[in-house]
Amino acid sequence: MRILVIAPQPFFTPRGTPFSVYYRSLVTSQLGNDIDLLTYGQGKDVAISGTKIIRIPSFSKLGNIKVGPSLFKLFLDGFLIVYTIGLLLSKKYDVVHAHEEAVFFCRFLKPIFNFKLIYDMHSSLPQQLTNFEFTKSKLLVKIFKWLEDSCLRHSEGIITICPDLADYVNKLLDKPAKHFLIENSIFEPIQLADTSQDKDGTPMQGEIQLPANGKYIVYAGTLEPYQGIDILLPAFRLFNEKTPGYKLVIVGGMPKQVQQYVAQAGENNITEQCVFTGQVRQALAKHYISQAAILVSPRKHGTNTPLKVYEQIASGIPLVATRIYSHTQILSDEVAVLVEPTPESLAQGLAEATGATGQKKALQAQLLYKLKYSKDIYVDKMKKLFSYVESSPRI
Repeated sequence: MRILVIAPQPFFTPRGTPFSVYYRSLVTSQLGNDIDLLTYGQGKDVAISGTKIIRIPSFSKLGNIKVGPSLFKLFLDGFLIVYTIGLLLSKKYDVVHAHEEAVFFCRFLKPIFNFKLIYDMHSSLPQQLTNFEFTKSKLLVKIFKWLEDSCLRHSEGIITICPDLADYVNKLLDKPAKHFLIENSIFEPIQLADTSQDKDGTPMQGEIQLPANGKYIVYAGTLEPYQGIDILLPAFRLFNEKTPGYKLVIVGGMPKQVQQYVAQAGENNITEQCVFTGQVRQALAKHYISQAAILVSPRKHGTNTPLKVYEQIASGIPLVATRIYSHTQILSDEVAVLVEPTPESLAQGLAEATGATGQKKALQAQLLYKLKYSKDIYVDKMKKLFSYVESSPRI
């Protein structure tokens, strides 16, 4: 099939959320499809056989693209619409695979250009408008809710990424067979088209090197407030008082965020025991994770399952995570040390993870990943999606 993938994301940059686009497109091309991938101008090209990346202008002078809804994204989406129409006029596509809000304009182009539509739903946009406090207008939220429902009805295939979103969609569909829950559960290294920018995990000059014989508790991810670093730091202080000898390694974060938490580490008198790397390339982040004795996810709230959870359970390293819905859709007490989102509970969880219990849970987590979330499972789900879409009549 000839497929047009539309990704309103800074593809590929670690600050964005491009992983699902990369892995979806990688597997789609491996299934023998011919792909054009239309995306924002900001980012680095990746190497995917059978895939041509097409970019709108970057407008980098206007700043970096931030996570969540924004006026800048709305501006860029206008260019995506123009480019999409140009591609649809110049080529005949069997399927348009629209990620996130791209589905809203594809839904109206669909009857004109007679393609089948796959809606890759990473989240509910009406919910995002509220969660990110983009607008307080109930009318605007209602308009996007109507658009979302219309897109769900008029898509030949729908992908959701976590059980919470899947449950939400199933309640809205008259035809649930077209809906596929395909978690973002694979994490092979991203292959950049410019291989000189795609280094291995060995620390380079200027990057923090961790001694090979150290004992590390590693957090890797963004440093947004909901990630719970303000819980993790005092929790590590409490843990360190009873179990000295560990270092806390926090991978990720913008400079201003890092400065904020460095100051908080000082307030907890754990500066010497903490390492803040800031943002690093993907391969180096994986290198730090591989050196961990314990992995930790102290997130305070959320519903969508973090991509990193799948890599954590596949790692064979004990995982301590907060007992919130974002985690418990995937994690249970059998595969992770689950704790309440408080410093005291998290400290107790870290202590538990240092012993035989942590190792036992890590082995069970690896088995869970193999049975439910491995690449073979992912590819099989994608095959079923495209088989269904190809055989179904246009809506």
